[in-house]
Amino acid sequence: MDFGLHLGTRGAAAKTDGLRALAQRADELGYAYLGISDHIIIAHEIDPKYPYSDDGNWPGLDTGDCLDQLTCLTYAAAVTEKIRLLTSVMVIPHRPAIQTAKQLATADLLSKGRVTAGVGVGWMREELALLSAPPFERRGAASNEYIEAFKTLWTEKAPVYDGDFVSFKNVSFEPKPVQAGGPPIWIGGEGMAARKRTARLGDGWYPVMRNPRHMMDTPDKFAAALADIHKFAEEAGRDPSKIDTAMFAPTYKLTAEAGGTDRWAFSGSAEQIAEDARAYADAGLNTVLIGFEDSDVQRSLDTIEAFASEVMPLVG
Repeated sequence: MDFGLHLGTRGAAAKTDGLRALAQRADELGYAYLGISDHIIIAHEIDPKYPYSDDGNWPGLDTGDCLDQLTCLTYAAAVTEKIRLLTSVMVIPHRPAIQTAKQLATADLLSKGRVTAGVGVGWMREELALLSAPPFERRGAASNEYIEAFKTLWTEKAPVYDGDFVSFKNVSFEPKPVQAGGPPIWIGGEGMAARKRTARLGDGWYPVMRNPRHMMDTPDKFAAALADIHKFAEEAGRDPSKIDTAMFAPTYKLTAEAGGTDRWAFSGSAEQIAEDARAYADAGLNTVLIGFEDSDVQRSLDTIEAFASEVMPLVG
């Protein structure tokens, strides 16, 4: 199993020295992925509830701090050598389709082929409206077109696309990404729409472990959802074995051994966390992204070091 770390574009990662230190140390320690989150502008009042907490509160609302994801990702590319750079996730309708395709292709070229595009349709209605995105209710349909348009621009010499939200013809889109076919696209989301999108358009599936409506907090739940994706992929004429799997586990916490039914997966002792990783691997999971968000750079570095030295060797 591969491991990565997820960083929000605030707190310790929102300063030049902090982002550089975290990215470089993760690269040195052998982490496979560096994931960077995506928000651009935060409304003071938010009507949709945050889908990944029990109370619907989003932790970033208090300050509104957020750096641009793709700028941070490109900066991380410049200060690292091996680690893959993951948008974790990029809200597809945040940016115009052609512009996004160019930014991802540029980051892929400058990183020498290390970009993976984790993508989702977004949950914050107000942010999408402020960014003049497609209507909130049609963001799924628009995102499907954006993904199709990305792949067309990344692979075709004379790209043409004609959709409701994206259209182009008589254009050149050069240079192409370093990776053949463009950066792999991991589809974020846990519900049935995301599973179907993954099966039809994704190179991988990238859910969050803790979504109260679609929990992936046990290997069995993950395996059942993955079985849906494999069924839909077969129906779409795709080979399910070609679809990669990853998961963001925001519940990570390395402590003394934890007991009882209240223990979250990827929390507790190093042995317990390693056991969780092995169980999810048996269920079909290839990569786990651990949440390392913190306001203090040194605490974040200590967390990265502890996971790499105490947990990763036990998994193999």
